[in-house]
Amino acid sequence: MAENIIELQDVTKYFGENLVIDHMSFDIKKGEFITFLGPSGCGKTTTLRMIAGFDLPTSGKILLNGQDISSLPPNKRPVNTVFQRYALFPHFNVFENIAFGLRCKRVVNTYRNGNGEEYTKKEKLSKHEIAAKVKKALALVDLEGFEKRSISTLSGGQQQRVAIARAVVNEPEILLLDEPLGALDLKMRKEMQIELKKIHDRLGITFIYVTHDQEEALTMSDTIVVMADGVVQQIGTPTDIYNEPANTFVADFIGESNIFTGTVVGKNKVKFCGKTFECVDNFGEGEQVDVVVRPEDILMCAAEDGILKGEVISVVFKGIHYEITVQVGKYELVVQSTESRNVGETIGLRVAPDGIHLMKPRYTTNVFDGVINKANNVEFAGGEFECDVTQLYPGSHLDEDGYLITSAGEKLDLTDTEVKVEVGLNDIEISDDEDAGGTTGHIISIIYKGDHYRLIVRTGDSDEDEDFVFATEDLWNENDYVSVIIPKEKIKLSLKHKEKEDEA
Repeated sequence: MAENIIELQDVTKYFGENLVIDHMSFDIKKGEFITFLGPSGCGKTTTLRMIAGFDLPTSGKILLNGQDISSLPPNKRPVNTVFQRYALFPHFNVFENIAFGLRCKRVVNTYRNGNGEEYTKKEKLSKHEIAAKVKKALALVDLEGFEKRSISTLSGGQQQRVAIARAVVNEPEILLLDEPLGALDLKMRKEMQIELKKIHDRLGITFIYVTHDQEEALTMSDTIVVMADGVVQQIGTPTDIYNEPANTFVADFIGESNIFTGTVVGKNKVKFCGKTFECVDNFGEGEQVDVVVRPEDILMCAAEDGILKGEVISVVFKGIHYEITVQVGKYELVVQSTESRNVGETIGLRVAPDGIHLMKPRYTTNVFDGVINKANNVEFAGGEFECDVTQLYPGSHLDEDGYLITSAGEKLDLTDTEVKVEVGLNDIEISDDEDAGGTTGHIISIIYKGDHYRLIVRTGDSDEDEDFVFATEDLWNENDYVSVIIPKEKIKLSLKHKEKEDEA
């Protein structure tokens, strides 16, 4: 079994007050091609930069071959980085670009003096040694004979190969690649994916790759680390990540997915879209689950032969398959097939048991820490909401001065009382009128779940961010700035100190 070359142990990174990486831990094996995959701003490049030494962890450790390198400067680490902007020297030819690092390099050579005693000396590489290493690096990236070419005469793909050659010529233990194919067109990018994998196989060193392109990650990687909001969502092989996503974020981000809310109704049986399906995952009867069905796993058939029956509402040719959207009652399902159907046609749909993947729901309710203010409203998530404070003490009521009178006749001022706030996923609304709700925030996530959208609105600033998760039938856009509306009767309160007493 390959041993670990890099270990991240409970690594956290702040930039000012902004939390970028949140208690991240994972291992990287020697010789592995590992990819950090996630949307923009998820922390993947920051993680790469911490491994390189360009950024230092706020807390936690980064180990290289078992040694703590968390505070080690970049030039002391056996790594080289290839960036999206290749940073080649335009006034140097190909040879000089690749040789630049070698000319700066010093190697320790051992000699014997006249008495036979050994001594060491730091020396520059000879011209012959540099030429031999450059030639070897050019052969590795299939650019033999390009030594005298000007950088300006090279295509984007050729420049990228020069950048890789310059990085590997110093024989690093680890090669870091930060979205190196981002500047290439689609055809060149696909070609370079194959070339990069070949280079990795030839070198046998560890590649750590950053991308937001799912296809890139699935094509090249031995292992994928899926990230969101500075947190690792799942680590696994491309096959595992695609076929067994850990949560709805991974399922939605990696490839196309149909995602539904379902209920387990028996051993290896789940009900969703109003019908019961056989499945292979085993959950407790009555348990609510998230159901993922990949579009290619839905089979079309005659209407009378399907478990589901619906009307074709859209057909789009995607080159290697048709993407067919079918309306089944209030649900929409996306099917991918080499066979087409006609818009308006009624068809049946079937799914084999191993095409249905069940997961525990990532979100079941919203829970916040709150405090009651002088107006007997509750403050949480950077805002203020009307609520019914009498639920904190059963049988209580408010007098005309706003004091709470308990069932025993005790008079209480609830100002500054700490409470736990719970709000259901179906009890939140949003508005583009910033003054309509109790707090405001940006929509950071939208996932379609067959008959509704699951939205996440993030309020607050930096490390005091709070997320509201809820279901809506309305379509919004990511980054929309909205107000959060919660009806008074939908806010459930409980006393924080009572919780602590119960736990004790």
